[in-house]
Amino acid sequence: MKRVLLSGVALAALLGPAAAADLPRREVVAKAPAYIATIYNWTGPYIGINAGGGWGRSSFSAPFPSGTFDVSGGMLGGTLGYNWQAGAMVFGLESDLDWSNLRGSTTCGGVACDVRNSWLGTVRGRLGLAWDRVMPYVTGGLAIGDIRTNVAGIGSGSSTKTGWTLGAGLEFALSGPWTAKVEYLYADLGRGGGIAGTDAALRTNIVRAGVNYRF
Repeated sequence: MKRVLLSGVALAALLGPAAAADLPRREVVAKAPAYIATIYNWTGPYIGINAGGGWGRSSFSAPFPSGTFDVSGGMLGGTLGYNWQAGAMVFGLESDLDWSNLRGSTTCGGVACDVRNSWLGTVRGRLGLAWDRVMPYVTGGLAIGDIRTNVAGIGSGSSTKTGWTLGAGLEFALSGPWTAKVEYLYADLGRGGGIAGTDAALRTNIVRAGVNYRF
């Protein structure tokens, strides 16, 4: 009896590995690495161009007073700026200088007169909220430009004036280093262009679009 049992045990020991080898093997499937989306980073310098137009109001003071009258015209210029991103917040500093054709005319003191702005620049802070590749922002700061006046039969005046600007916009990333934006600015240059004791106010609304190249 012992011999029978020992023989059975020995046979099982010999057949065990062979039987295990015949069992189907479990294949190990490698898992693909998890996909991590790249979040757009707005930090860095940029340069660009902008174009648009403005409309606003002006008025001449005594001794050639006028009521308020409309001014309007096109604008075209360049932009230079820098962004710092911290989380979803984007802090920026932006400057621009535009050729301007804002102008308007009226009657002041019984004679024809007109006002014109031929260039306008701004230096502004920007505060944006980044939603990946889209960033709405508010902006405000310094505005500087010229006010040119002409009073028929009297003469012309011109002066460079410093004022303020405030507005908002929306910028979005295109392919590669390019971004595009649309923005609104309100600019107030105060009064200037004095001639024969009179001067003119210049306040304007600006709507423009721009394209920037980020470095």
